[in-house]
Amino acid sequence: MPDQAVFRVDVGRAGLRVDRAALAAALAALPAGAPVVVMIHGYRFAPGARGGNCPHTHIFSMQPPVQDWTAISWPRHLGLSGGRALAIGFGWPARGRFRGACVRARRAGRALAELAALVQCLDPGRTFDVVGHSLGARVALAALPYAEAGDLRRLILLAAAETRRPAMRAMSSAAGRCVQVVNVTTRENDLFDFLFEWLAGAGLDTAIGQGLRETPANWLDLQLDQPASLAALARLGHALPEAPARISHWSPYLRPGALGLYRAILDGSLALGVLRNALPERRDPRWSRLLAGWRWPMIWPVQRV
Repeated sequence: MPDQAVFRVDVGRAGLRVDRAALAAALAALPAGAPVVVMIHGYRFAPGARGGNCPHTHIFSMQPPVQDWTAISWPRHLGLSGGRALAIGFGWPARGRFRGACVRARRAGRALAELAALVQCLDPGRTFDVVGHSLGARVALAALPYAEAGDLRRLILLAAAETRRPAMRAMSSAAGRCVQVVNVTTRENDLFDFLFEWLAGAGLDTAIGQGLRETPANWLDLQLDQPASLAALARLGHALPEAPARISHWSPYLRPGALGLYRAILDGSLALGVLRNALPERRDPRWSRLLAGWRWPMIWPVQRV
């Protein structure tokens, strides 16, 4: 069974599936000022899927299965328990052929915008934040053209499976001009960025893991495996270990302390202006980490609480 501390929302063939009465009750019980934080998974997950592929019993669970090294509790590490926020696990059908999942991610984005509008209808003024990994980040950006200005406050995108042109179109929408975006990238993800560019777009556009060409003022790129960025984060009180891997698609949430960093961004204890001023202006070039040395990538150690 899903955790009681995490509210479940799914996207099915007919669109958004949500218990409106239960959501209204959960919002009414939420303290003033506490945000709604929606967590969105990436490829290979789907609600109700077997074999450890249901997100609600995996990364959205307070107690994920210990036998899976990628199963780390997002709501626990994001500090979403104890009434500090309403944690919503947003499940959508991301299994099957990858290109099909890419198409369904855009449809799920429309359902996410519907959920944001529903929250505003039930509890006007309640802030609505999103944390999405891989194709989950594509879902988050796809919601912006369908959302009203101000419906979404912050997006934290982890190793996003999206390219520059659709991202820029999303950011030029009414909701996109109001939202704050932290685009978490790593050079460990370069191979996955390259594969996504060709699988999803025939190599005609560049993944946002390489940043945007013209960065909007409300968009911040954070390269999580850059030594200068790590030093800046440590000075801000968020010391993260050096990246042990050359290739990893999961390090933006598996690295010890990373989800704690996002928690600080979400609760405002780490202001985006302060973070922006502390970070280096330039990112490391593509393939720089992979070409820095040839060795088999190490597996990320999982920190559990």
